[in-house]
Amino acid sequence: MHTPRLEALPPRDGCWFEVDIGRQCLVQWQGDRRLLEWPVSTALAGTGQREGSGCTPLGWHYVRAAIGHGQPPGTVFRGRRSTGEVYSATLAAAHPGRDWILTRILWLCGLERGINRGGDVDSQRRYIYLHGTPPDQPMGVPRSHGCIRMRDQALLEVFALALPGTPVWLHE
Repeated sequence: MHTPRLEALPPRDGCWFEVDIGRQCLVQWQGDRRLLEWPVSTALAGTGQREGSGCTPLGWHYVRAAIGHGQPPGTVFRGRRSTGEVYSATLAAAHPGRDWILTRILWLCGLERGINRGGDVDSQRRYIYLHGTPPDQPMGVPRSHGCIRMRDQALLEVFALALPGTPVWLHE
């Protein structure tokens, strides 16, 4: 895995992703060409860097780890490991209030010291992910606990494109 250099972002030719929090969308770029767009749901608490804030962090990140390859859509994750469960309405009713992390995880790591890397603003230590969410959760409106939620099919598409090391820019 190649860790991107902050001074080389956005890449001139390579693939990178933009999370536009104001528009609640994820955009795939190839250099300066906009390619694809998917709806997302970011934090209900808004943007912010601090651990425990429940906010979505801003700034340049990269995909540190891609978790869940080969698992079926709807796979339930806890602590970045499959529980062996697949999401269903029955499972949801048995666990009300659970923050569901489904299908795949793209774990983000910040690139900007003091902003999203290190200390109590470290996105990786805050466990900030792109991950799947139950089908009854809305897209296009902030509802998460800090992560970037996506529909399963959209997440599977992004997972195939966002290899570890891929830059991700989160902004308002």
